[in-house]
Amino acid sequence: MGNRRLLFLLGVLAVNYLLFQSILVPYGSGNAPWSSVPQKYDKVRFPSLHSTPNYFTVWSPPMGSVSGFSNSSAFIATVEKMPNPIVQFEVGNGKKMEKHNDENGDLVSERNISNDDVFEHGTDRNDARSLSEKKDVGRKGDRLDLESVGSQNFNAILAKGSNVNFSGKQFSKTEGGAWLVNDNNMDSREYGGVRVHISHSSTSSTNVTSLGNFAQKVVFSASNNSTVMITPRRKMRCMMPPKTRTLIQEMNHILVRRRASARATRPRWSSKRDLEILAARLEIEHAPIVTQDKQLYAPLFRNLSMFKRSYELMERTLKVYIYKDGDKPIFHQPILKGLYASEGWFMKLMEENKYFVVKDPSKAHLFYLPFSARMLEHSLYVRNSHNRTNLRQFLKDYTDKISTKYPHFNRTGGADHFLVACHDWAPYETRHHMEYCIKALCNADVTQGFKIGRDVSLPEAYVRSVRDPQRDLGGKPPQQRPILAFYAGNMHGYLRPILLKHWKDKDPDMKIYGPMPHGIANKMNYIHHMKNSKYCICPKGYEVNSPRVVEAIFYECVPVIISDNFVPPFFEVLNWDAFSIILAEKDIPNLKHILVSVSQEKYLKLQLGVRKAQKHFFWHVKPLKYDLFHMTLHSIWYNRVFQIKL
Repeated sequence: MGNRRLLFLLGVLAVNYLLFQSILVPYGSGNAPWSSVPQKYDKVRFPSLHSTPNYFTVWSPPMGSVSGFSNSSAFIATVEKMPNPIVQFEVGNGKKMEKHNDENGDLVSERNISNDDVFEHGTDRNDARSLSEKKDVGRKGDRLDLESVGSQNFNAILAKGSNVNFSGKQFSKTEGGAWLVNDNNMDSREYGGVRVHISHSSTSSTNVTSLGNFAQKVVFSASNNSTVMITPRRKMRCMMPPKTRTLIQEMNHILVRRRASARATRPRWSSKRDLEILAARLEIEHAPIVTQDKQLYAPLFRNLSMFKRSYELMERTLKVYIYKDGDKPIFHQPILKGLYASEGWFMKLMEENKYFVVKDPSKAHLFYLPFSARMLEHSLYVRNSHNRTNLRQFLKDYTDKISTKYPHFNRTGGADHFLVACHDWAPYETRHHMEYCIKALCNADVTQGFKIGRDVSLPEAYVRSVRDPQRDLGGKPPQQRPILAFYAGNMHGYLRPILLKHWKDKDPDMKIYGPMPHGIANKMNYIHHMKNSKYCICPKGYEVNSPRVVEAIFYECVPVIISDNFVPPFFEVLNWDAFSIILAEKDIPNLKHILVSVSQEKYLKLQLGVRKAQKHFFWHVKPLKYDLFHMTLHSIWYNRVFQIKL
């Protein structure tokens, strides 16, 4: 009897296990024990095969070699037998158009399983966003909403048999609104024992129909009523105007309000260093009046008296502790050349500094988290995956480690900790787990979590020479600048094409170009134009920040910043009206009129302001007073002083 009961229980468990597996497999949560496809093949995962011969499901993207995938995300989801497949277009107003295919086989659609495990086609740092799955594919009558990635292309692939032999059609939208069906040449590969023929673009095409409006849905259906619906992908965030806009005037009001009421987290217990910072705040607020200074140009500053007193107190009081935790190359390895050099130069000079840095954390007013956002991306990001969750998780684990190992982070919730990062992804990577830290960011976008009055806008300085960061400094005198306005650059984002649409080849005084060809001669031509222009146009790209702002100051050209929601560098202390022109994006059609209306007297003052501001935007191998290193450290100190609570 005991043996019979044991066998009965084992039988029940086996049946339940098989039922459980059959439920999980169609939803990508398990791997059937009868499946011949391995769960992992390098980085390519095919977790499941449905038990029914007519149904084959591949739930995970090919994460290995993806160089062969062209004009689509090549994301395989379902192969289901469809004897007489039909391609059906749902145009709007309930009208439908059908395209019958002579080939028999199975329909394969592109699909994503989750936002945390995605594959996207594209190479640019901001050129793609994650696919979006709306519903699961079922047996009959189910529908799947999908979005294409990389370009407005859709791939419908018809397969023969269960060996996943693909041949198919490609659908793309032309400028005139026509949908094309393109025959695809196939390339064969094998993943985990499954032979897959990958489609490449083809030159032959058949015009199916011309649609007056952008198609709202593309529906694939078969005689057995199985359907898959594909919707056009949403535009990427960086390719669309922001939903909300904060202009420079409103930023000034926000700064005043936040200065009046501190927003930092109250510390869990008191510290002698907090009292020292509070004492410094009282001295700054009651600083003696200073109208002129030999080393500082008064019009550049919101309040020269407060800045000068704060800088003196920083030199006299501030002590910084640098965490030793973390391994190279992400930690303690600065990059000193290129677009993201600002974070590297600060790291290098901060770790070499013996005046501000202390070895005893109990003596520190601020704590530095010495990681490089650029090296984080370089070391951990899986190219073309466009999945950054592992980068954010890495920094979360680091934060958890130091908060467990040391008491300082938990005392203030990170309010007395700071980071310096110039990579565009830093706001995302530091969200939540470093939310209350002081963030010095190049991507100072108020719509991406940048807090005016707490965070610091870091200048994005493109360093071409490590030995001589000031190489090619300067430009022509104001009277010898014949070009009214100059811009040349890549068509990143939504704004730059608008600028070229209005001003490229439209006016001889407006030298507005697209990308300049590569090469030393063209680089020198770019520098020559900046040195000979009165105004240098600095439009946003994929993100709000642009290295052209610092480049313009470098070559003594008045920067014209066109980027809504961008907080200019050192906004808490500098008066940008004294050496730049900041315009709303909607003012692009009136750009020349605005620049011409600036009087000669005003322009000369702006140009003088640019020359006086240069010293605050330079990196030096050995830091100098009021240079970019000290200005960055001062703004971090200054914001902490006005945010502290007891």
